Amino acid sequence: MKIVKVGAWLLLWVQADAAALDYATNGDPALADLVSQALEHNPQVRQAQWDHRAAQERVRQVIALPDPMVSVTRHLRTPETRVGPQTGGISVSQRIPWFGKRSDEGKVAESQAAAREEMVGARRAEVVRQVKLAYYDLAYLDRAIEITAEEEELLRHYESLAQARYSQGVGLQQAVVKLQAEITRVRFRRQELLRKRTDAEAALNALRDQPVHVRIPTVSPPDRPVVKVDGEELQRTARADRPELKAAVLRMESEDGSVRLARRQYWPDIVVGAAWGSVGDRRDAQGRMQPPPGNGKDVYSVSVGISIPLYRSRYDAAVQAASARHSAAAEAYRNLANEVDAAVRSAAFRLEMIEDQVALFRNALLPQAEQALRSTEEAYSTGTTGVLELLDSEEVLLDVRLGLARLEADYMKTLAEVERAIGSAFPAEDST
Repeated sequence: MKIVKVGAWLLLWVQADAAALDYATNGDPALADLVSQALEHNPQVRQAQWDHRAAQERVRQVIALPDPMVSVTRHLRTPETRVGPQTGGISVSQRIPWFGKRSDEGKVAESQAAAREEMVGARRAEVVRQVKLAYYDLAYLDRAIEITAEEEELLRHYESLAQARYSQGVGLQQAVVKLQAEITRVRFRRQELLRKRTDAEAALNALRDQPVHVRIPTVSPPDRPVVKVDGEELQRTARADRPELKAAVLRMESEDGSVRLARRQYWPDIVVGAAWGSVGDRRDAQGRMQPPPGNGKDVYSVSVGISIPLYRSRYDAAVQAASARHSAAAEAYRNLANEVDAAVRSAAFRLEMIEDQVALFRNALLPQAEQALRSTEEAYSTGTTGVLELLDSEEVLLDVRLGLARLEADYMKTLAEVERAIGSAFPAEDST
């Protein structure tokens, strides 16, 4: 039975989590698969789910009646009564909180459980963000490794030309040496990129709760989506969808219920009870000769009592403390809302800035660098320029290509930051 019950819980979690968070995959099945694995296996997500389950179970605890009290009495010196000696008895009592106390406690616990549920969504959103950041870092590193490999091949072509020129007596050996040194520098850069890829791969595996050495295939995401950034609309979405803000609202509701509950403590609790007393037959001479009516008959009784909220200063302090916590929760919400607004504005501005930079690199810097290298190659082939100018043009083009790859990755990472800031898929039309 326990296994079935736990399995049902997990099934409910899967069903709830499937609709708990929307996120964009931008038409990339590899990214979607990695995100799905992380959401299923990430220990922090699972911890948040267990915390939510614990908070849900607390609702049943607080609305339940307190345990009844049972007491057994055995008289060491039996008191004599008209109908016989009382030898002992059993009594049962039940405290019943004043009307509304348990209901308020239940509402407080429900709000706390709902806040925990929103924090599950927040943890899932953060995991999605981290997966995307690591994934697009891998995308940049794989592209950079490809670019440096192409650059090394180009430099080896230049080296062959320089050696041919030198063998023909029209070039200098120094040019060959400089090209060989540049080839070594590019190879070192590629080795450094491979090291960084290992780190990013390990981070992504850790998010999926996989061994850090598991190989992740080369990342080649599809073309980046073109999005329209509306700062005001993004802020409205964030105020409505950000899980942390929803949790903060629920915490305010919880503290508001705590204030009501603290005020109810001024009212007494009711105590009801029932008792049974064991009475023996009279053993004295008169009782044996003339037994009284009801001789040896057991006694039964019921009782009703109330607690006395005598020390009101304690209840006054409880109300003041609950009110203070409610005010603190309200200030926490305001502070978080300001932080969310700032994060949305920052991410949206960064997205627009990177888009402009990508356009500048693609439309101006990259064509200019390619044209400059072609011109330098022609000049070098005719002997009108030296190897240093050729290397300068080659290095400029390499930096532009790597810079464009970095900007493309940063653009996708910033999309993930916007998505995390607003708490829903961005861009929405590509959500899964």
